[in-house]
Amino acid sequence: MIKPFEVNLSDDILFNIRKNVAEYQWGYMPDDGGWDYGTNIKYLKELCDYWVNEFDWREQERKMNKFSQFTASVDGMNIHYIHIRGSSVEPRPLLISHGWPGSVAEFLDLLEPLAFPELFGGKAEDAFDLIVPSLPGFGFSDRPERPMGPRAMAKVLNSLMTDVLGYDDYLAQGGDWGSAICSWLGHDYADHCKAIHINFPTMRHIDGPQDEEEQAWSDRVDSESVMEDGYRTLQATRPQTLSYAMQDNPVAIAAWIVEKFYSWSDLDDGDIESVHSKDEMLTNIMIYVATGTFNSSTWIYYGRREEGGRILGENGSRVEVPTGAALFPKETLAWPPRKYSERMYNIKSWTVMERGGHFAAMEQPKALMADIQQFFRGM
Repeated sequence: MIKPFEVNLSDDILFNIRKNVAEYQWGYMPDDGGWDYGTNIKYLKELCDYWVNEFDWREQERKMNKFSQFTASVDGMNIHYIHIRGSSVEPRPLLISHGWPGSVAEFLDLLEPLAFPELFGGKAEDAFDLIVPSLPGFGFSDRPERPMGPRAMAKVLNSLMTDVLGYDDYLAQGGDWGSAICSWLGHDYADHCKAIHINFPTMRHIDGPQDEEEQAWSDRVDSESVMEDGYRTLQATRPQTLSYAMQDNPVAIAAWIVEKFYSWSDLDDGDIESVHSKDEMLTNIMIYVATGTFNSSTWIYYGRREEGGRILGENGSRVEVPTGAALFPKETLAWPPRKYSERMYNIKSWTVMERGGHFAAMEQPKALMADIQQFFRGM
C-alpha cells in the first residue's frame, strides 16, 4: 500500500538532539589545526555551536516537503521515496539512488530542474518522472532484518519501480552505493532498467588489470586507499561494535560524516564551506541522527562483503544496457581506464568533469544535471 509521507520530527526528538549536542563532553583531543588526524576539532565545535543555536530544522523540513513523498511496502519493508511527475508529455521515469553518508536531501537542488527543465532554461522533452528513495536501512525507510548489500537493494528498488509504481521500463542514476545499485539494476534487471548513469567507480572486473595502464591505476587506488579505508573496513566487518559508540551520540555521528564531506570533496583551499554549507551538512546528518539509522546504514558494507564484494558479473558478464559515466576529478577512488570499464559496462558516454568530488549532486549540480540530461536524451 502506498501512503503519503511528510518529514515531521517531533519537538521531543529535536529537543533531545539539541540537548545532547550542547552537553557533549569534549575532553582532550589532539589539535594540530588541520584535518590530518580526522575531523578538525575547532571546526566541529563551530558546527555544533551552530547546530544548537542557529540551525533551523523546520526550514529544512519545509524544503523537503515541497516535494511529494510516499512510503510503500516492498519485500516486507516500508520504503520511503520522493515521487515527482515531470512536465514532458512522455515523461521518462528516472530512479536516483543515494549512497553513504548521503540521503535524499543531497538531491534537492537537482529535482525541479530535472523534472521541469523548461522552467530553468531547458526543454520540456528532457523532463523526467523522478523517484528518489531512501535506501533500506537509511533515513525514512525501514531497516532490513539483517545486513543487505547493493545487489539485494537493487532487487528491492526494481520491485518498487515495477510492482509498486507500475513502470515497465525505467532509467537509473547513482553515485557511491547508488552506482553499485545501478550497476546491479542494469545487470540483473535489464528487461526493466533500460540504461544507467553512474558517477562513482565502485565495481571491479573479475579478471583484474590486463595491461600496464590498468595495473598502474590499480596500484594507485591501493595506495590512495590506505588513508581512506579505515571507516570502510570497520563498517564492513564490525558494524555492530561501531553502533554502540554512535548510539544516541549526535556529535560522534557528525564527526564521522563531516570528515567525509571534507576529504571527499573538491574544496577551495581546504575550506569545507566553499562547497558545503552548514545547513546542507547538518540536514544530512540530522536524517541519520533523528531516524536512528546511522547504525543500520553501515550494514550495506557488510552486506556487500557477503554478496561477494566489488566484482560485477561472476562469470565475466557485463552490464549490457547503455551506460553513461561522469568522472569528477576529486572522487575518492580514481576511475579505471575506459577500456577496463568497458569490460564491465556498455559505455556510451564518458564525461571528464572539470571540478567536483564524491558528492557531485551537492558540489556540481549543474554539471551533473547536464550530463544526465545529455546521456538519457531520446531514451
